[in-house]
Amino acid sequence: MASVRIGIIGVGGMGTEHARYIQRGDVPRCELTAVCDVEAGKLETFSGVRAFTDSRELIRSGEVDAVLIATPHYDHTSIGIDALEEGLHVLVEKPISVHTADAARLIAAHSNPKQVFAAMFQMRTYPHFKKIKQLVYAGELGAIQRLNWTVTAWYRTEAYYASGGWRATWKGEGGGVLLNQSPHNLDLLQWICGMPERIRAFCAFGKYHDIEVEDEVTAYLEYGNGATGVFIATTGEAPGTDRLEIAGDRGKLVLEDGHIRFTRNEVGAREFSRTARDGFTPPETWNAEIPVRGTTRQHADVTQNFVDAILDGTPLLAPAEEGIHSVELANAMLYSAWTGRTVDLPLDAAAYESALSEKIATSTFTKKAAIAGPVDLSGSFR
Repeated sequence: MASVRIGIIGVGGMGTEHARYIQRGDVPRCELTAVCDVEAGKLETFSGVRAFTDSRELIRSGEVDAVLIATPHYDHTSIGIDALEEGLHVLVEKPISVHTADAARLIAAHSNPKQVFAAMFQMRTYPHFKKIKQLVYAGELGAIQRLNWTVTAWYRTEAYYASGGWRATWKGEGGGVLLNQSPHNLDLLQWICGMPERIRAFCAFGKYHDIEVEDEVTAYLEYGNGATGVFIATTGEAPGTDRLEIAGDRGKLVLEDGHIRFTRNEVGAREFSRTARDGFTPPETWNAEIPVRGTTRQHADVTQNFVDAILDGTPLLAPAEEGIHSVELANAMLYSAWTGRTVDLPLDAAAYESALSEKIATSTFTKKAAIAGPVDLSGSFR
């Protein structure tokens, strides 16, 4: 195989963006050969490729070696399973599924190691996050004691939520900021710091928008080594903040406004506490701004890595199997808010699936008429 023939399933805002950079030639050795959407009108802008309104037909058409799934969230599971069972390589948008039970079903369908199965976590390609992961894994911060991520720069308007009938409903999207915007941040949290053991979260539902799902969340995380964390996200705050702080025994780093600032203890905090004669003075520190080199093409970089994995065996930046972790974090935060209690991880997947089904069954929310026409999502890429 000299190049990968890829089909995009779901050509709304995100699927159309994927098609644009592939057709521009931004991903060498990758050719867009088919597109699919249940709304036939969305296919009219594509020329030179086969068009389908049924994903099953595209998957069995013989026109593609791989599919990129960019449909509304619930369909990620069923379409992904179908494509994997038919022997295709699969790249799935975030979240890989709405809840962990579906995520486990999707992952279980990936039984052939020759098939490449990846997730679209493009923020893993950002040089800043790669550098932070490197510093943490190298032990530069020592044992992690605390993390805080305030990511309130996901501002969205009513027009955004009206851009699709599926958006911001339990039945159509399965959640709000935790299932749409924050999967990237939750993925990075577990990618860098690992999974917590317990979560207590407080969510506001339709606080800033005419929606039934969460548009604000504050969560407290507890880790097995005693570390704690706070995660705050919303789509209703402007101007927003995006600030990640990780504190360890040997120092603290802060990522904000594109800069990584590292304050390093000359002596570890715990050792200094045991040996110091002064009861108030902290250890001496030195300060540095960590240089970050490299750039990112975001989605195109993940797709290029997917293609390279198929053709060359290149290790994946974001194996889809790892996508269950961000789903579990989002589910646990919602379940904690619904039940008013601390949730232990691993999450009871069946209990959460049942609770979500109850939310769908008892919903009285009436979605306003969706805005017609394609949505340009390029403004959301940060």
